[in-house]
Amino acid sequence: MDGRNRYNPGMRAHVYVTLKTTVLDAQGQTIANALRRLHHPQVESVRQGKYFVLTLADSLTGDAAKAEVERIANEVLTNPVIEEYTYRLEE
Repeated sequence: MDGRNRYNPGMRAHVYVTLKTTVLDAQGQTIANALRRLHHPQVESVRQGKYFVLTLADSLTGDAAKAEVERIANEVLTNPVIEEYTYRLEE
């Protein structure tokens, strides 16, 4: 990692991808069942997903950064038929 990235990482996008609520989440159900067997009855359900951190170029800010993250999430990070995403940007 170069010094610029270590001390000034620039803007980062945190992208969270999950299955749509209408899609059966078999892995989430398996985890929920395991938690119940391990005496965690307070957990009613589990939905699993993926988490990505994108470090954006310093030149990408504001609406352009939002548009780029949304394009990447739609085209690369998710299967729009079964998944949805949320994201947050931090400087």
